[in-house]
Order: sequence, then structure tokens, then C-alpha cells
Amino acid sequence: MLPEIVSMKEWLCALEQQVDREKAFTRARDDLNAQRRRLPMVKIDREYTFTGPSGPASLLDLFDGRRQLVVYHFMFAPEWQAGCDGCSWVVDAMTHPAHLNARDTSIVLVSRAPLDKLQKYRERMGWRYPTWYSSQGIDFNRDMGATLVDPNDPNKTSERHGVSVFLRDEGNIYRTYFNGARGVEHLGSLWTYLDLTPYGRQEFWEDSPPGWPQTEPYTWNRRHDEYAG
Repeated sequence: MLPEIVSMKEWLCALEQQVDREKAFTRARDDLNAQRRRLPMVKIDREYTFTGPSGPASLLDLFDGRRQLVVYHFMFAPEWQAGCDGCSWVVDAMTHPAHLNARDTSIVLVSRAPLDKLQKYRERMGWRYPTWYSSQGIDFNRDMGATLVDPNDPNKTSERHGVSVFLRDEGNIYRTYFNGARGVEHLGSLWTYLDLTPYGRQEFWEDSPPGWPQTEPYTWNRRHDEYAG
């Protein structure tokens, strides 16, 4: 069943009310962003050596000379044969890093899988950027909360996607922010585009008009080369 069909005048009135609500949400988000900029920071005292396309790299190297660093924790465990499909959605939506670089910010991917697996998957997906580093054999993912250890079995781990943000200041590195789960879904603009459409994401949890197409979440999305047709 379709929503109510109205005249152009009625539609413009309803649209104006919706845009007003969205503008209020934008102002509330601006306030959240302002609070985030004032969060306390924690100093990173440990040394980490990643494996990247150009060889070993420290956390400082990942900044590539800039003051700010965004790390997307891409779920790809060493034993996996492919990267997480949801994380792949996020990287599919990432734009050219030059725009971030212009504001003194670098962005990288970090995963626990060995570099050769990351590079093969990157080639399969056709990604040119951002730079992808392996944290295999170091504690970075565990320290950042991106790899979780089973409290009943220290040899059993699980991967967690998320984003960490770091600031470099006078030779010191500080972690300023972390979030995961739906806290980073706005990084994958494909969801944002779907949210603009009448059908939305078409998942059961959404509040949609009766009869709208809906499926279980996290069951329909694929890597971009896996959709039929």
C-alpha cells in the first residue's frame, strides 16, 4: 500500500515540515560533533610495527606526515579467505583521500590478515585507496578493541569493525575517538542513499508503511562482485 497521494501544494507543505525536522537533526548532530572535539584523549605509549605496501611501518608512519589519522578497523582475520562484506561496503563508499589530506588528515585500513591476502582482496575489489596495513602478529587490534578475546578461551578471538581516530602532537600520539557497530554506519554512504528512498533499507527493523518490501538485516547485502545479474 502506497502512502497517501496528495496535491503538489500538500506535498510541498509536508516536505517543508520534514526538511525542518531534518535541519533540527543536523543542528543536533553539529552539537554532538562539537562535544566529540572536546573529548579527553589517551596517549599511545606502545610501539606498533605494521606491514604495509612499502614494508614495515610504525603508527607514526601511518599519519604520512599529517597531524590527524583515521583508522578503519576492517574485519579480516588471518584465517579468512575474504574480507568482511559489510566492511567492503564501507570501503566501496570511501572517496578520494585528497579531500581529507587537504585538512591535514590521513585515512588507512588496518586488518589482522597477512598483507598478501589484503592485497589480493584489494585487487579483487578494485580499490585504489586508502592504504591497507596488516597488523598480523602485533597487539594493535586487541589494544584498540577491534579484536575481542573470549574470556573463557584466550586462544579464541572475534573481529569487530570500527573506526579509531588519532592526533599527533609534538612527537606524541593520542587516541581521541573510537566507535563500532552502527556507530560508524554513516561512513558507508550507501546506507545514507537508501535512507533517502521511499523503501529505505528494506529491513524488518525499520518503521515503514505496511506492505513495504523488507528482509532480515545483514542477509541481503553482498560484496559488489557477488550480486546475481
